[in-house]
Amino acid sequence: MDLDIVNPHVIRILVAVREEDSINSISKRINLSYGWTHKWVQELANKRVLKLTRMRVYLNKTAEFYKKTLQYIKRTFSFNVQFHYEFLSLLGVQYCFTETDSVFVWTKGGYNIGRYKQFYPIFIKVKKSDKILFEWYCNKIGLKINKKQGVFYKVEYMDSFEIEYCENIPVDPLNKTISFAQKNIYNFEPALEMIKEMYHKKIKVEYKEALTNV
Repeated sequence: MDLDIVNPHVIRILVAVREEDSINSISKRINLSYGWTHKWVQELANKRVLKLTRMRVYLNKTAEFYKKTLQYIKRTFSFNVQFHYEFLSLLGVQYCFTETDSVFVWTKGGYNIGRYKQFYPIFIKVKKSDKILFEWYCNKIGLKINKKQGVFYKVEYMDSFEIEYCENIPVDPLNKTISFAQKNIYNFEPALEMIKEMYHKKIKVEYKEALTNV
């Protein structure tokens, strides 16, 4: 692998790029200025990974640099939980976190339950019209969908769904998250206590009192 151009920007471009794309679209997906995106796309064109026309970018999947770098990404990140979360923002598909992950997001990482390295489902909704594209990206990077072990996406494909944002992260609305936690009170009562205090919600929670009386 040619290490002279391997950097976080190039990695993000190689993850985000589609078989037919544009510099402007890539720039928006990876949240990098057009100028810097253009620079690194040109470097990848010099490596024959990308072919550029006046308006379009075409991916050459047979380029040796592309194949070796993708292998590196798969080896390094396919079991990395944080990468799975960050990966979603690079795809340009409509998604949001739901269920356990909506609780995780709204508590700002303060409450997580029932997950560990050997079994770490990431609960998301994906717009049904983006299903093929989402699965193409996961297959490209070697990330798993709806499996029963390791790190994987637990996906619900839907025609439409409500989205709110917590610190710029797309997630189920807060009230919907509270309803989910209340329906699963034995697992999420501590999280409801946190949400009650963080967002000044009127939620009947007895978790703190129960601990005090032990």
